[in-house]
Amino acid sequence: MYNADENDLRFAIHHVVGLDSVTDLSPFADYDAEICDAVLSEAARLAAEVIAPINQSGDTGSIWHSDNTVTTPEGFSDAFKALGEGGWTSIGTDEEYGGQNMPAILCAATREMWHSANMGLALCHLLTEGLIHALQTSASEEQKQTYVRPMAEGRWTGTMNLTENQAGTDLAAIRTQAVPEGDHYRIKGQKIFITYGEHDMAENIVHLVLARTPDAPEGVKGISVFIVPKFLVNEDGSLGARNDVKCVSIEHKMGINGSPTAVLQYGENEGAIGYLVGAENQGLNIMFNMMNHARFGVGIQGLSISNRAYYQALSYAQDRIQGTPLDRKDGDAIIHHPDVMRLLATMRAEIEAMRPLALYGATALDRGHHDTGESKSNWQTRAELMVPIIKGWMTERSIGIASDGVQVHGGMGFIEETGAAQHLRDARILTIYEGTTAIQANDLMFRKTLRDQGVAVRTLLDDIRVDADDALTAAISNAQTALDHILTGGLSTREAAAVSVPYLMMLGYLTGGWMALKNKRAAIAQQGSSDWDTNFLAAKIAHAEVFAAHSLPNVAALSQTILNGSHSIEAMDASWFNT
Repeated sequence: MYNADENDLRFAIHHVVGLDSVTDLSPFADYDAEICDAVLSEAARLAAEVIAPINQSGDTGSIWHSDNTVTTPEGFSDAFKALGEGGWTSIGTDEEYGGQNMPAILCAATREMWHSANMGLALCHLLTEGLIHALQTSASEEQKQTYVRPMAEGRWTGTMNLTENQAGTDLAAIRTQAVPEGDHYRIKGQKIFITYGEHDMAENIVHLVLARTPDAPEGVKGISVFIVPKFLVNEDGSLGARNDVKCVSIEHKMGINGSPTAVLQYGENEGAIGYLVGAENQGLNIMFNMMNHARFGVGIQGLSISNRAYYQALSYAQDRIQGTPLDRKDGDAIIHHPDVMRLLATMRAEIEAMRPLALYGATALDRGHHDTGESKSNWQTRAELMVPIIKGWMTERSIGIASDGVQVHGGMGFIEETGAAQHLRDARILTIYEGTTAIQANDLMFRKTLRDQGVAVRTLLDDIRVDADDALTAAISNAQTALDHILTGGLSTREAAAVSVPYLMMLGYLTGGWMALKNKRAAIAQQGSSDWDTNFLAAKIAHAEVFAAHSLPNVAALSQTILNGSHSIEAMDASWFNT
């Protein structure tokens, strides 16, 4: 069961976050409500008719062949071609490189539909968009002209090459070498966990590779980044010789099986030709720019897979008859059982909080990029603060929501043919790739909180307080107490790290509660309007109240963990785990 939730996206954009939150920026002045609705409708149609039907069949996985090629599941190549031909692969790219420069709020809404429809397929362009973003920010004009336009057109795709066997989170351990040779470098090394590192959906694949030059300093200060195309590009833009990079295998995975995760060997022969982006030893900053874009996208994936799991569970619960629900008649479906209703209501309540939160984050990214003066700086700070919260909280909750979806199915949820298990398996990677939840939490704790002595977080709390009702005010107070403890409680670095994930989750539930309350007030304001069905508005108010009763209290619980939990973790001895 797939539902793009187009109506809810439209409501969130127009009445909760507001399309006018970005249309005063000059690049987006022409994006009125009519254009917005047309984009949403067409994106929803494409998702439902082209992308979603091949989701479950795509779970069988891509196939690696002994000639180092990879075949994606049936229908994937045609669906990706449809995205390109329809102009959808260019929506977030600058106009001068063949893009549409669509506001991030509409790009985020579109991506949510695609990843909900088929996360394994949509992953390909998520990474490509990240590469486009990195090149637009850091590459030379010649590199932009050569590589960005074909990716925006969907003819080429892009990858991010960080991880090696000995270098996962610890990028200082990277060993891939880049030896200068004229106007290019020769790249030698092996990269693992490369999403869509090899496939049959595009003419060329552009790899962005972290490597070290021979005289590079030790550690992360000695990392450079290089464009390494699968096929070299001639001066006229046509494809030339095959580069010295090949896929030696793809991984057998728990989920997102439609997406081939490649092991790439660079330089088995003379060395792959690569082109330096920016300056030597500046690669980490460039790659983190790409990763920040990708992390926001992964947060949206958490929302997407949650929505897919919810509608799957809802469809089953409306049809399945098992027992007579309390105070109901024989033959009533399981949706009337109180606990099934609780599961579905809390799933939906959190999804409806996540959606405007993601769109708010998109707005912050746009204003941080296009605004001017002090406002630009303030929005940049807000966007940087929101990315780890959106990525961390939404992906962690996606696992819980997908698990609840399996629970609604009962035993049939454990059987693959229903498809419910696929959503849980697909969700499980989201808290790991593009930086684990702990990495997001440490970023939030040390770079976004302790570095500025909590100024950015206090400003966020002040903004939430302006909109707060009694329940949200109490939650803000709990969060404030936890923040004060982090800043003034004398925590060691290790103690702060020990409660960084509870801190992230606390702010996730708090900002989710903020958006839930905005949803409720927007729905109340729209009552009597002919634009919205009365049941739609009543349901939105009810789900906001479910969030306040069932999810928002987590802020108080997590605050207590932050206040009291760090010392107990730090008191542990690693040897005791074996005792």
